[in-house]
Amino acid sequence: MYDKFQSHLKKQLSGIESAGLYKKERILTSPQGAEITTRAGLNVLNFCANNYLGLSNSPELIEESKKALDSHGYGMSSVRFICGTTDLHKKLETTISEFFGTEETILYAAAFDANGGVFEPLLTNEDAIISDSLNHASIIDGVRLCKAKRYRYMNADMEDLEDQLILAQPQRYRIIVTDGVFSMDGNVTPLDKILALAEKYDAMVMVDESHSAGVIGKTGRGTTEYYNVLGKAEIITGTLGKAFGGAIGGFTTGKKEIIEMLRQRSRPYLFSNSIPPLVAASGIKAFELITHSSEILDKLRKNTSYFNEKMTRLGFNIKPTKSAICAVMLGDAKLSQDFAANLLDEGIYVIGFYFPVVPQGEARIRVQLSAAHTQGHLDKAIAAFAKVGRELGVIK
Repeated sequence: MYDKFQSHLKKQLSGIESAGLYKKERILTSPQGAEITTRAGLNVLNFCANNYLGLSNSPELIEESKKALDSHGYGMSSVRFICGTTDLHKKLETTISEFFGTEETILYAAAFDANGGVFEPLLTNEDAIISDSLNHASIIDGVRLCKAKRYRYMNADMEDLEDQLILAQPQRYRIIVTDGVFSMDGNVTPLDKILALAEKYDAMVMVDESHSAGVIGKTGRGTTEYYNVLGKAEIITGTLGKAFGGAIGGFTTGKKEIIEMLRQRSRPYLFSNSIPPLVAASGIKAFELITHSSEILDKLRKNTSYFNEKMTRLGFNIKPTKSAICAVMLGDAKLSQDFAANLLDEGIYVIGFYFPVVPQGEARIRVQLSAAHTQGHLDKAIAAFAKVGRELGVIK
């Protein structure tokens, strides 16, 4: 049987490659940071990591991890309800709740698990989920695992959301689900308007703050702070794998009873090992650093504003953004790959995104700014974009 299946797979893979959609992994031999080294021996500037606050190789986080390694060991070899809960796990959950102004928090191995495990324990076929069309794949997969009736509204389109809420009125309970910052475009969800519609049509709200926490809001608390609605959303999901150190681990935080039900019935929580204590310890430190000083957040915002302004002046098609994501629109999938390859020759590490990660015809280079970038890093990247853009006919 496998001979026939192998032939089928090879044909599909060949089609993916010939269409310019084949994804190749580049191997790093250095820590994550603004400057990285590839296995090919290239020393390049990194503009495609989720390392928004530059904490992925932070000495403070590394030190906390080392302390936890000595005091709590390497791994738990258990799920939480058996013997996988330490004082560090509980402290991190409390820290996250305090940071977002919520009642309680539950940790997961990854944000993908947090989103995958949130709907099925809470909702049945009597209920409704109304989801933004550009929500992350983890939300989409989580919705698929639930028997609730599904509604979909166009990205950040409040008229369409209202239409879907009207259609969902026959269901028992309704929840609106949205990313805080949409990962491919960088736009911020209109959470204030979503909450107003939720109140009007008797719905709850869930927001995934993975790309927004640590980035937007006066003190980096995400979209609920950005719109001055801290504590208003019933559910917030997020990750430790981006702004908060870039390791592993996700979380769901919100209303106490919701979190308690997830502890009892959420399958990714009940059947996956606890995050390592060293990750919990470094996560606590990351939240402390952000809470006690605005220095790194201010640096990130300065870098983002500078880069976007310079790129726009050069004539690149940049999606409007208030986040640390700058989507340089190119349209063609192969062009995005060629553009990224040419930038690598110039010492700039970025990735071209194309279908199915983004819609057909909307290929792009997603640039992610970091507080770790210096002025020199930014200027080198801008100069490289200008050179390659002119060579490939993207700008004049």
